[in-house]
Order: sequence, then C-alpha cells, then structure tokens
Amino acid sequence: MGIGYVSRSIFLYLLLVMCYDGNNKMNAIRNPLNQDIAMGTNLLRLHSMDANEKYHMAHVHAYPSSHMDHMDAQLMVFFFIEDLKVGKRLPVYFPKRDPSTSPHFLPREESDSIPFSLESLPNLLQIFSFSQASPQAKAMEDTLRECEMKPIKGESKLCATSLESMLDFVNEIFGFNSQFQVLSTTHFTESTTLLQNYTILKMPEEISAPKMVACHTMPYPYAIFYCHYQESESKVFKVLLGGVNGDRVEAVAVCHLDTSEWSPDHVSFQVLGMEPGSKPVCHFFPADNLVWIAS
Repeated sequence: MGIGYVSRSIFLYLLLVMCYDGNNKMNAIRNPLNQDIAMGTNLLRLHSMDANEKYHMAHVHAYPSSHMDHMDAQLMVFFFIEDLKVGKRLPVYFPKRDPSTSPHFLPREESDSIPFSLESLPNLLQIFSFSQASPQAKAMEDTLRECEMKPIKGESKLCATSLESMLDFVNEIFGFNSQFQVLSTTHFTESTTLLQNYTILKMPEEISAPKMVACHTMPYPYAIFYCHYQESESKVFKVLLGGVNGDRVEAVAVCHLDTSEWSPDHVSFQVLGMEPGSKPVCHFFPADNLVWIAS
C-alpha cells in the first residue's frame, strides 16, 4: 500500500477512531451512538436514495431563515461551482464532533465477527442492548438499509466496518501500487456555532484528483464509514472560510460535475433549485468525513 501523505490531524483522528477499551468493549462502543443519532443521516452520501430523501425534503426551504429548524440547518452545505470566488458569502452548517468521544473502529477481527446486515438487526439490537423502539435502533436500521442499497450507475461503494476495510477499498479503487492522500476539513478556532454565514477569504485551491473516494460517517454503535467512488468527473477544493463570529475553517469541498444519475429527490436539487444533470453540485465536508484522492 502506498500513501503519498496523511495530514497530522487525520493521522491522529484515525488513531482515535481505532482505539477502544477492550475490557469494556460493549459500553465503549454503545454509548457514543447517542451523540450521533440527533444529527440525522449524512446527506452528502445519499445520491441514489428515495425514501429518506423525500423525508428530508419535507423540511427543506430553498435558503436559510431565522426560523430554520434543525433539519434545515444541516442542508446548508450545498452551493454552485461559480460561488467559489473570493468574497462570496455562503451560509454553511458545520457539525461539531469530538473524535475522541465518537464511535470507534473495531479491529477487523472484531468487526468481521459481528453481523452487519438488515436481516440481523433483531440480533444486533440484543447484542447492543437497544430496544426495538429506541432512537438507536432506528439509527442502526437506517444505516444498514443505506449500506445495502444498490449503487447508482457508475458508482462503487462500501460501508467500511474497520480501518483495514476502508484502506482495502481505497486501494481497490486507486490500484494497489498507487500513491494517495487523505483530506479533511480543519477548524482553526473552537466554536459551538453550527450554522453561520462564511466568507471565502482567498481564491479556493483546486486539488488534483484523478480519482476520489469520499468516506462519510454513519450513525452506529461503532465506527462505520460509507465510502464511495463515482466514475463521473468531480473537482476537489480547499476553501478558506471566515465566519461572522470570527471562526476560521479550511474546508474541503467537492463539486460533482455530472449529477444526471442522481435521484431527482436528492435534497441538493431542492436546496439549489435545480434538476439532475442541469448544473454541477458542490458541497462542503464536515470535519469527521474523509476525502481520499489519488496522487
């Protein structure tokens, strides 16, 4: 396996999500789920979803307002490629999560020993001591359902249940002798503000990315990343943002140039007021998501 470079923050993050207390494993991987279920599903990965997209669209307004509810706020990550210019002001939602208290990866041997399928959900709820009607059970069901959904045309996907399986998928996409690097959004200031207006402070830097794999966190008792690769062309950018409250963020953004195969119900089309394939769709990544790019 060849790795071009991994930033120090990402290296530390990967170490954190790998660590857990082996003597109290079930408590260590069960409790953090409570922090994630309130966040809802990750909208950035659901290019082919129908049912959940229709649920989210019921909460969508075209642009944010002072009366915007929690679900609306999470939609404020999408924008147009022509917005990538100095001085442009955008409302952006950045969830704040501490990797040290988020669900941790299990070693591959452990994760492989636990069933990961919708069919096994009743047994899984017993393993993790969740009642069938609990929010945690609903979060697990949604994650398993999304992981089992067929990829759209031109897409390869994997729900990585361990760091090793994530790296195997990246190697499979890029080639086992390829060099690659991993990017993530970096917050330079500590803040509890989730949604605010940000201004692009300098010309966004386009990162050469012949191939790209995006990995998104999923709500589950232990770390699960929804990783996917699309054959259609995308552009990757680093964008320096300044918030109205003084926050500074170097955000990773991806612009998908061809959205013709996406579900018409994808929330980005409602937020941006467009149809599939009519224009590129861009979005920012939260700090706990990973973007792997071939060098």
